[in-house]
Amino acid sequence: MRITISARHCEITDTLKERATAVAERLAQASPHALDATIVFDAAPLTCAAEIRLHARGRKVLVGIGEGADHRTALDRAEEKLRPQLEKATRTRARPRGASTRNT
Repeated sequence: MRITISARHCEITDTLKERATAVAERLAQASPHALDATIVFDAAPLTCAAEIRLHARGRKVLVGIGEGADHRTALDRAEEKLRPQLEKATRTRARPRGASTRNT
């Protein structure tokens, strides 16, 4: 899986980049068909933000956005928002299209 990490209006440390990579790899393990992940850090005067975009084969792009006092907190909140979307997408894709849910 390809992971892209970028920053807008701020500088990020190597430890934060490593943490972002670890978060993206954890999310990719939850999705068997993950192709790429993009993580964007942004800084405003009063808050920091992180956005995670996860693209998987045959699915739409899942997006989680988090804000916090620092970038690490924002990254954790973005992961928390993305994980339920990812679980829902993998649950709904587990059954083949057109398969009946009734037992005959």
